[in-house]
Parts: sequence; structure tokens; C-alpha cells
Amino acid sequence: MTVAGQPKLGVFKFASCDGCQLTLLDCEDELLAVTDRVEIADFREASSAVRAGPYDVALVEGSVTTPHDLERIAEIRAQSRVLITIGACATAGGIQALRNFADVDEFRRVVYAHPEYIRTLATSTPIKDHVPVDFELRGCPIDKGQLLEVLSAFLGNRTPNVPTESVCVECKRRGHVCVMVAHGTPCLGPVTQTGCGALCPGFHRGCYGCFGPQDTPNTPALSERLTLLGMAPDQVRRVYRTFNAMAPAFRAAADAAGKEATP
Repeated sequence: MTVAGQPKLGVFKFASCDGCQLTLLDCEDELLAVTDRVEIADFREASSAVRAGPYDVALVEGSVTTPHDLERIAEIRAQSRVLITIGACATAGGIQALRNFADVDEFRRVVYAHPEYIRTLATSTPIKDHVPVDFELRGCPIDKGQLLEVLSAFLGNRTPNVPTESVCVECKRRGHVCVMVAHGTPCLGPVTQTGCGALCPGFHRGCYGCFGPQDTPNTPALSERLTLLGMAPDQVRRVYRTFNAMAPAFRAAADAAGKEATP
């Protein structure tokens, strides 16, 4: 039930897999508490009922990949007091940002029988490249605990308490053996922001960098270590070009590795 004077929340999708929106739905009991405090005015993943803005808080998932996206994000920003981007697609272009390093016209020609009907941009870019963003929540997908903290913080007019240290710190907290030191497993944990609970190292696998760069990533040192573990320059470039390929620190590390790769 909507109560007069409740803050209005809008949840919007751009180019993405919907996983971060599903994280909000996965909050289950906690989501009920959120709905007691806010009016969910627009959330197409959950309901076809839509109420017009303006919005007190807007959550935006996905990257900008079409001319229409450019128009929509400008409209959403104009209607939103606070705009929060959620997930790797919205904060760093997502896996689809691999198009930024290739020929999109060739992809379109090969994939579609009538490429002339496809309207797309040559790049996949994060939301902040186009409009001001008040907070970025990282992850692929995001962590529901962090999402609830960010929503509570902005509804309460305080700064969100979201950690920005590396996955290595989380590994220490959980008592995980370092997979890189103990087993020589390539791992992006030293340069990746925590938030996943050190899930992959907990299963003796290297971190894949789902949450993007931590606050002070020393990617040159890690790239050197990955090379010592036997990775070729093109392999080092590839590990940085995944979920967060357009995050500045990862993009710079990939470019540096690319200069050493064999043409």
C-alpha cells in the first residue's frame, strides 16, 4: 500500500542480464521492509504498474549501447534526486564492453540477416560517462547486503558504508589459504574490490574480478606476478578484459599487457 509522502524508488534497466535487479527481488523478507519505507514507483522486473516520477532514488542497471539509451538515461537523470548505478554493466560497461575493442559493424553484419535494421552504438559504456552518478555499487551481480545498505543510507541521508578494500582482506577474514601463494593459481584478488565474500578463493579458485578495481589497485605489480606464474602477455590482457573491462584501472592494465603481446 502506498503512503502519501513516502520516498519514490525507480529501478531501470539498460543493456544487462537483469541479474542485479534480481538481487533486489532476492532480498525477499528484507524487500518487504524496504517497501514499507518507500513507494516502488517503477520496477518493470517486478510489476507492470508504473507511476511517473520524479524519483527520490533511482537504481540503474546496465550499460549504454544504443542511441535510445542515450535519450533514456538523460530523462531518468532529470527525474531523479539520487541516481545509483548497480552492477558491472552500469559501472564499467559490463562484459558487452568487449565490443569496444573490436569492429561492431562486422559483428552486426555476421550475426544479423538484415543489419540495416539494427541501431546500436560502437561502444558499451558505463552510465557515469553520460550523466552524473551519485553512487556506484559494484559487482556481477551486486551483493544484496550492500544494496540494502546503500538504499538505507540514501533514504536516511547518510553515507553508505560499503568496503572498498581488496578481496585479499576478505580472504584473511575468512581464513582462506592464498591460492596464488600456495598453489600458483592466477588471481585478481589483490586488485579487486571485496563484496563477494571471497567466493572463488573459498573454492580454491582465483578471483575473476567481478567487483572491479579496489580503491588502490596496484595492477602493474599483479601483472608482473601473473607473468611469473607463466601467463603470456595476451593471457594477462584477457584476465582484465572481462566483467569490468572499461574500469579505468583494469583497462590500463589490459592495454599495458597488450603492448607486450605478440601481434
